[in-house]
Amino acid sequence: MPKFFVRQNQVDDGKIVINGQDVKHIRNVLRAKVGEELEICNSETGENFLCSILEFNEDKIWCNIEQKIQEETESNVKVTIFQGLPKADKMEYIIQKSVELGVYDITPVDMKRCVVKLDEKNANKKIERWQKISEVAAKQCGRNIIPQINNVINIKKLCEIVENYDIVLVAYENEENNSLKNELSQIKSTIINNQSQELKIGIVIGPEGGLEKQDVENLKRSGAKIITLGKRILRTETVALNVLSIIMYELENE
Repeated sequence: MPKFFVRQNQVDDGKIVINGQDVKHIRNVLRAKVGEELEICNSETGENFLCSILEFNEDKIWCNIEQKIQEETESNVKVTIFQGLPKADKMEYIIQKSVELGVYDITPVDMKRCVVKLDEKNANKKIERWQKISEVAAKQCGRNIIPQINNVINIKKLCEIVENYDIVLVAYENEENNSLKNELSQIKSTIINNQSQELKIGIVIGPEGGLEKQDVENLKRSGAKIITLGKRILRTETVALNVLSIIMYELENE
């Protein structure tokens, strides 16, 4: 059954109003009719509902909530990817696959070695497009939320927000000793000892040219953990999926 996302202000008194591009899709592609059922998710609360269509007009569809659906597709591990701006359409690929793997949100980061430089106007357009890609991927894989694509930040800002996370991991090709496996082992111990219900993890990934040594040192001083991913140097679009896959497998519902 197709899933559609709405915001909290579209849910009221046992009814849900669908608007925007979803209206055209439901009416013209699915050719749905009054009385047919849809699965609708409140993207702000993660609640899922089985709904029946009550009424159409040109730009809105009114639905009646028939029942609440109990689905647990979201993890107790909230992973944020801090991705150095990559070239071409690599960011779109990273977003799509990260959403499928369970990322909570993604923050693009303007780093010294980034070839791509976005001014405010272009950045806003990119964020809008990337958010749409996140939404489409979330629908396709049955997520209960649409992972947020945040505004572009710089390394200085990233260093300032490290403290907001339980742990921030920095994938750095020149690190030789501290492995992802080692850090995950320590995180597991923390979860068991504290019986934590939710864990916030940040993953910092450089662009094609990698991370500047000074940026790595600044992140380390801010409390981030520098890790190696092994003997081979991975492409920037591979790192996010590699680390995210391992973290979700090892820690999800631990």
